[in-house]
Amino acid sequence: MEKKKASRFKEKEPKKSKIKINKFKFIRSIVIVLIALALVAFILNVAPDFMMEKEPADKTNLVINNNNITNSLKRDLIIRDNIIYISQPDIANFFDKDIYYDEKANLLITTYDKKLASIELGTNEITVNGTEKTIAGGVIIENDTRYIPFSEMLDVYNVEIEKIDETNIITVDSLDREQIKADTTKNLSVKSKTKTLSRTVDKVEKGEKVIVISTDEDGWSNIRTERGKIGYVKDKYLANKITVREKLESEIGIEGKINMVWDYYSEYVSAPDRTGTTIEGVNVVSPAFFELEESGNGDILDKVGTSGRRYIEWAKENGYQVWAMFSNNASDSMIKVTSEIMNDYYLRKETIDNLIELAVQYNIDGINVDFEYMYEEDKDLFSRFIIELQPRLKEVGMVLSVDVTAPDGAPNWSMCYDRNNIASNCDYIVFMGYDQYGNSSTKAGTTAGYDWIKVNLNKFLETEDIDESKIILGLPFFTRIWQENSSGELVDNDVVDMQNIDEVIPSSVEKVWLDDVKQNYVEYSRNGYTYKMWIEDEESMRAKLSLVTENELAGVAFWAKGRESESIWSVINEELNK
Repeated sequence: MEKKKASRFKEKEPKKSKIKINKFKFIRSIVIVLIALALVAFILNVAPDFMMEKEPADKTNLVINNNNITNSLKRDLIIRDNIIYISQPDIANFFDKDIYYDEKANLLITTYDKKLASIELGTNEITVNGTEKTIAGGVIIENDTRYIPFSEMLDVYNVEIEKIDETNIITVDSLDREQIKADTTKNLSVKSKTKTLSRTVDKVEKGEKVIVISTDEDGWSNIRTERGKIGYVKDKYLANKITVREKLESEIGIEGKINMVWDYYSEYVSAPDRTGTTIEGVNVVSPAFFELEESGNGDILDKVGTSGRRYIEWAKENGYQVWAMFSNNASDSMIKVTSEIMNDYYLRKETIDNLIELAVQYNIDGINVDFEYMYEEDKDLFSRFIIELQPRLKEVGMVLSVDVTAPDGAPNWSMCYDRNNIASNCDYIVFMGYDQYGNSSTKAGTTAGYDWIKVNLNKFLETEDIDESKIILGLPFFTRIWQENSSGELVDNDVVDMQNIDEVIPSSVEKVWLDDVKQNYVEYSRNGYTYKMWIEDEESMRAKLSLVTENELAGVAFWAKGRESESIWSVINEELNK
């Protein structure tokens, strides 16, 4: 029997079922995914410490206007005898950046919106807008830090406060901010993030009231629960949204660009009689009503009188706001008086009290502070004066504007202003864009060149970081005629009002346009002297006014009424309304 030849190839083994293998892999994948999801859920819900920082459990949490700022506090809160104390650094961070300890007066001074408050250390006495009262606790000092009895000053900061013992949270809500409340339509878990699989920070029951902070486009609402916890729920589960408190807006009542004119008169004459006249385009007048007295005790010279009352009536009949000018009557004697007042809180307070009394008495709309020629070293104290004046004026519904010079110049004329600080604490800051070359100049030059104004305006906007909506550009209705001898030395200069320029310049003299300063220029000789003038006219005014519209400034102001040409108001009105 012949043997069967061995095959070179092994016979194939029977195939395993691919279907069974794939089914096993699929089941295994499902199990892995489920385990992974369970692990994620555990991490998110059971072990949140690994995912995000929790609210501090070992100290009282502070929620200000729906933000838990506990971890941002520089010092822990102190609760003593049911009084909540917040440190001075934290008050500065969250409420009043300019809170100030006056060592000379031993006072802690704080301002907020419409309130100026001072507390003498070591006492329970507080003075708010000139009214004294006793509070349950005064300023305390812990670890060399001053603490303010915050819960005793709710009217100062215009807030309501609630201490929630269940969660050890204190909530603070500003009463000038909008607040919306809603009802929950089912039992909900309040999440730490806008994700279903995120940590639960609180649970709310159906029908519970919550504060609605905001709602995003994905349908999540940021809420605050009755226990002070902040988190997220789906907006569809919130009903009956009601605005329980509207946001309070401060309204100055000026439509469009401010078009202001100073109306100056000295203490020896009466306010001008403008009965039966109007000023085209103007919406604010600033008459020279008030001046610091040389006595130095905070007294104010009242120049209103009967004529001033008629002036106010005329202004209101024509729809003009009256921002009375309050001057320190810049001079060598008044620089010392101004310094004495700035350096003494009680003298600042007396000055402010007197000013408010006058402003209310005459029912004016605002104050224009025109303090010039001050010591450079008093710069911060002048800012303090403005900081302390602003809330007092806001309380009576009046506007505060402050005049300042160009940023670069002499110490006592230019470097005596902290322009950014001033702008932060007033409604408008007025850049007096003139006297580029003034009475004390040693060489001839323009009063207000376009290029000089533009450079300094950019410093306000960029270097000083002042919002354009707060800046009013002050422009001159005057120029100067300069007289030089045959050697080219300056011997004299005189102010020439815009309305008189053509009377001063000989008719035969040709005007030359200078494009850098954007002014017409004249130069002529007479009786051995050379005369020079950079002219203020309609052309120069159009150029300077373009800076107001290009930079979207608040408006413009002019020094001073009675010096202008008759036609200039229509030019100003036209340019401001472009």
